[in-house]
Amino acid sequence: MENNSFLNEIKQTFRSGGMHVRLVFLNAFVFICIGLVQLIARLSSSQELFSKGLTSIFALKTNLMGFLTHPWGIITSMFAHFGFWHFLMNMIFLFFSGQMFLQFFSGKRLLSTYVLGGIFGGLLEILVQILFPKIGGQGVVVVGASGSIMAIFMALAFYRPQLQVMLFGVFPVRLFLLAILFLLSDLFAIGTNDGTAHFAHLGGALLGYMSVRNLNSSKNIISSFSNFLDRLFGFFRGFFGPKKLKVVKTDRRPDYKSDEQFALEKKLNQEKTDAILDKISRSGYDSLTKSEKEFLFKQSGK
Repeated sequence: MENNSFLNEIKQTFRSGGMHVRLVFLNAFVFICIGLVQLIARLSSSQELFSKGLTSIFALKTNLMGFLTHPWGIITSMFAHFGFWHFLMNMIFLFFSGQMFLQFFSGKRLLSTYVLGGIFGGLLEILVQILFPKIGGQGVVVVGASGSIMAIFMALAFYRPQLQVMLFGVFPVRLFLLAILFLLSDLFAIGTNDGTAHFAHLGGALLGYMSVRNLNSSKNIISSFSNFLDRLFGFFRGFFGPKKLKVVKTDRRPDYKSDEQFALEKKLNQEKTDAILDKISRSGYDSLTKSEKEFLFKQSGK
């Protein structure tokens, strides 16, 4: 029963948590898979073979030929961590920056910023490797969510620069000061061969800045990327889904919500969900009304 309760708690956290929580879960799942393969490699006599396999699947190869032969690395690398502390620090930063991001924007926008920030960071690493091989280094591979997380944080910092956070839980610091500090630390560390993908950070930061430019325009880079993903997924749904669709004509115009309206609605729904969950913990599931059960069911399906 305790194991079932633990698994149910994980499922509930995944379902009720925001997009930032789901991204942490995804990164954790990949990290565990990589860790298990590394463990098997250490116990076997083919450690080098396993290591090359993990690198081929999850790492972004920044030399041009390596990228052309392993292009999927630009996506898989943003979810992969090969070291515990690298994983832990990135996930803490992702959780808190993502939590703040969702106060102003939707979960869908957070996901798009994460993915596109990782892509921008990877492409900048490849470009630097091609143009300045002495700075980029030879045969460098990149793993980690740092570029994606930097995009999320910088988008928030450029959108709400005066927003304050408590540094170390004690010192109030405005976001734009932290953003400047992060940017300068990456710029000054270029060429130091410290094992950090500084250009991936800078590429993510660039995407973060671009993501809040012309925010309400259809030309906004995140809006354009989200529309592209919608069309792509719609194509595959149409290709593999039912062939006959019933079209209902209506004069009603679609109701588009701004990110601020979405955030407010999400906050109210979360407060109602928390109240229902508190009621369940006090009196059990059977104490809920029919409308409360229906609301909870709808929220768990989102």
